[in-house]
Amino acid sequence: MATTISTSSTVLGLGTSSLSSLSRSSSTKRICLSSGFVKSSVVARNPLMQACANGGRFMCFERDWLRTDLNVIGFGLIGWIAPSSIPVINGKSLTGLFFESIGAELAHFPTPPPLTSQFWLWLITWHFGLFVCLTFGQIGFKGRTDDYF
Repeated sequence: MATTISTSSTVLGLGTSSLSSLSRSSSTKRICLSSGFVKSSVVARNPLMQACANGGRFMCFERDWLRTDLNVIGFGLIGWIAPSSIPVINGKSLTGLFFESIGAELAHFPTPPPLTSQFWLWLITWHFGLFVCLTFGQIGFKGRTDDYF
């Protein structure tokens, strides 16, 4: 039984294929990568050769990858404060409840708020909504600027 395992060395499907002939034929062609998201076609190059273009440093992302814009921050903040200020939670708004809980917790300042305090619920809910608004604002504003839609 040990002899049958050691003699069977070919893998099914690779016993007849020649990988060296495939590598020779593909090395003569230039590969041109293109996509709907990329504005121009890019020829595949060695990434280490591009290191000299940035002062000898290898850069994976562009320098201003976040592309901050104060319009997104301003409109995102207004876009979250406006709906979160509508009084829908027992006649009170989420922003009002959050600011009210801040005042209640500052009344006994040196001691932190307990884990059972409503402050944590309002804090997490209000900030989660704000960050979702800012994220979608960044995607929408930059997507429109870069002609994605």
